[in-house]
Amino acid sequence: MRRRFSYRRLTITWLMFAALLSTFVLAETPERSVSAADGLTVSDKEIGPVTEVADLQIICVLKHDPAGDKYIDAMRDLNSKLGGLISSLRDRGEFEGDAGETLLLTPPANSIAAHQLLLIGVGSEANVSLESLAITGRIAAREAIRLRAASVGFAPALRDQGSQRIDVAAGDAAFTEQFLLALDTQTRLAAQKLADPPTVKTLTIEAGSKFFDGAAEKVTAAIDAADTAINKRDNSPYIHSDK
Repeated sequence: MRRRFSYRRLTITWLMFAALLSTFVLAETPERSVSAADGLTVSDKEIGPVTEVADLQIICVLKHDPAGDKYIDAMRDLNSKLGGLISSLRDRGEFEGDAGETLLLTPPANSIAAHQLLLIGVGSEANVSLESLAITGRIAAREAIRLRAASVGFAPALRDQGSQRIDVAAGDAAFTEQFLLALDTQTRLAAQKLADPPTVKTLTIEAGSKFFDGAAEKVTAAIDAADTAINKRDNSPYIHSDK
């Protein structure tokens, strides 16, 4: 018995495939990339620190609160994926989160996508400021250089620890500008044989959906500001020969 070819079935199958394909396209992670100084690409991406693939993932950590640290959304997810590693360190007093304090971790297998995780303390919530994020940017750049990282991801994660003190986009911008300036200093030192050249090629600023557009706008402005500052820098040698 011969089976009749069904155009109706073929049409329905094609429509289902098209709908599925459309779902995948719509689900693509929003991202905006901008070329910065010294060959660096800076991207704003609607993603969290758990799933961003990077050589080095960086987050800010508030000073430990003996009454109880807050873990919300991305911070809760990150701590959970790490098996409670961050909360254990803080609760035991082994990472206080003082301003400028750092701790480099190797994530357990099958936990987060990044190869290494760097915690940078920003001090007590009451003292968090744009300057705190600027300092964090310089520390992050120099640690990324020291670790020979090519790809760096950054999530401030302050909202995810209960802090509303500074605007997320403004904090991202302060971090990015100082990261770029610190990276440029290393590039200049390398050109004068005073340091190894930086290996960092990409910096991804991670943001939640409600902060993505604002972060992308202010980070782009920060890149422009860093470019302007870099172009005004003194190009003479760091070491002056005796006359």
